[in-house]
Amino acid sequence: MPELPEVETVRRTLQKLVNGKTIERVTVIWPKMVKKPEEVEQFSDALRGQTIHDVDRRGKFLKIILDDYVLVSHLRMEGRYGLYDKNEPYDKHTHVLFTFTDGTELRYRDVRKFGTMHLFKKGEEETVLPLSQLGPEPFSEEFTLSYLESQLAKTNRKIKVALLDQTKVVGLGNIYVDEALFRAGIYPERAANSLTKKELKRLHGEIIQTLQEAVDKGGSTIRSYVNTQGEIGMFQLELFVYGQNGLACKKCGAEIQKTVVGGRGTHYCPKCQKDLRK
Repeated sequence: MPELPEVETVRRTLQKLVNGKTIERVTVIWPKMVKKPEEVEQFSDALRGQTIHDVDRRGKFLKIILDDYVLVSHLRMEGRYGLYDKNEPYDKHTHVLFTFTDGTELRYRDVRKFGTMHLFKKGEEETVLPLSQLGPEPFSEEFTLSYLESQLAKTNRKIKVALLDQTKVVGLGNIYVDEALFRAGIYPERAANSLTKKELKRLHGEIIQTLQEAVDKGGSTIRSYVNTQGEIGMFQLELFVYGQNGLACKKCGAEIQKTVVGGRGTHYCPKCQKDLRK
């Protein structure tokens, strides 16, 4: 699933491609993708004549800002947007088409059909699900060391699981939690409330630094992720542990291990991230 860096890359690309375009019509081929409103016809009718003014992001969600509405879109595992000529044929995995008055068309393609779209009146999008319960952005002023410390002190869940909780901090997923924990030298199965102040400070800094480096490199190309122009991210070349199981650690040479934490495949270095429970 695309995480914050990948979604941010898509946001920046979409912003360049569709800002200022006016929607002539919307065609929904797979109605289950539209979660709000329940009637697809209402979704299409509301968007007709709306102009896109900006593309924003909240955690792993895209926010397409229009005249009167905000379209909240989640890419899930395989979702992709692309801009095409409206006369160009589309394939069986294209499920929503936004046709613009200039003859171009924004298409949403999703092999697994897991993506979602919610349409809200402006100002309402942050007050209800799926955005209302999200925690602060890692790059925001709210995500301070004291905030992270207070949130982790409340739970004895494993640190990997706690960091994946989007109500605590948004945008972190399997890839970047593994990478941040490695950089901070923290074993992924440590109880969240067992971290020392020194470890918390290191972890807070590495979360921000890891995500920033990934954003700068356009995200990681894991499985089939590409941005809206078909370009791949390059941060996968910088990964220390994720997907590296069986390989030598780039820092110490020990063999990277893979285990399961909270139902998620988890990668770590047994030497750089010592299990203090032993």
